[in-house]
Amino acid sequence: MTAAARAALGYRDFRLFLALRFCANIAQLIQIVAVGWQVYDLTRRPQDLGYVGLVLFLPQILLALVSGAVADHFDRRRIAMLCLGLEALSSAMLLALSWRGLTAVAPVYLALTLFGVARSFLGPALQSVVPLLVRREDFPNAVAWNSTVWQMAVIGGPALGGFLYALGPVAVYGLTTLLLLGSALAALLLRTSLKTRGADDAMIDRLTAGIRFILARPVILGAISLDLFAVLFGGATALLPIFARDILHVGPWGLGLLRSAPAVGAALCGLLLAHRPLRRRAGLVLLLCVAGFGLATILFGLSRSMPLSLAALAALGGFDMISVYVRQNLVQLSTPDAMRGRVSAVSMVFVGASNELGEFESGMTAAWFGTVPAVLLGGLGTLAVVALWTWRFKALRRADRLDEAG
Repeated sequence: MTAAARAALGYRDFRLFLALRFCANIAQLIQIVAVGWQVYDLTRRPQDLGYVGLVLFLPQILLALVSGAVADHFDRRRIAMLCLGLEALSSAMLLALSWRGLTAVAPVYLALTLFGVARSFLGPALQSVVPLLVRREDFPNAVAWNSTVWQMAVIGGPALGGFLYALGPVAVYGLTTLLLLGSALAALLLRTSLKTRGADDAMIDRLTAGIRFILARPVILGAISLDLFAVLFGGATALLPIFARDILHVGPWGLGLLRSAPAVGAALCGLLLAHRPLRRRAGLVLLLCVAGFGLATILFGLSRSMPLSLAALAALGGFDMISVYVRQNLVQLSTPDAMRGRVSAVSMVFVGASNELGEFESGMTAAWFGTVPAVLLGGLGTLAVVALWTWRFKALRRADRLDEAG
């Protein structure tokens, strides 16, 4: 590995941050597998899987403006510690519910709502931390490593969750509680000052500054809105419990593998970007990768073979990884530090909508049209969004370097 490829790893607090992210993310993803299987096993209704995504998304959109302002005006390390503690409490609630014997899904939604509230504040704080931990010239490398660690968690988390579920949900939620408490401890050990000087303007101006900043920059607006609508339509992952149980017939362990497959492709692409960072034609690459995401979604929907399904999901994850890399660089490198929390909060609403709200959309369309038609329609919708955005956001299509989004 060359010195340039590991440049960001030379910073002690960045390494600690990666450990924090890994433990928190792997806990979240282990929990997602357990909750999805548990809920669908209890009700056998696709819409209940959609509601899981909805209860995680609603706190994020309702608290987005406030959470971004909080990240810009308070110590982000303390925010992270508190939020990770609340996420651990949410996992402990799921542990207690499973210990007593789960008979209804409403208490699960309550625990997930608490998790969603904590995550709505944690996300802007953590997303706006990386530029403070490394020098500007090392930031693209830090983004690549940060995304790679995330994808490593996505590989290990679901697979581990699927295999652990054989021991029962109590074992799963016990582990996630411990991992989240460990993440909170890692946040405590950070030395870098993570408190910024936010502008001393009126509250309403502080709350809406992130929105106004994004609306004034067509490249950033185009990049994050592309992610919103493309993944909103192409979000097949919420339906993986149905594919695992009823279509591919592979059980909880197979669900874990299906959940992990996108991250295999994503991690490989992340390592490639760490060694060969993207330097030119960023906008065109972003559009092509989102189109590839749509095509991979269609292939997965048509597949009845476990190996082919895993390959399609791996391709889907690889395309998504590159688009995330481009989008994060465009947003973070063009945003002043005093505003990164607010801009990240708005960006996370778009990302959250594309993920959790996309899961809700997938659950509803699967209930209306069937599971496979819902996935196929989603992939076609993603391709339609790419075509529309290519025409509508010419500045995005022509964007060349990652640091020229202003």
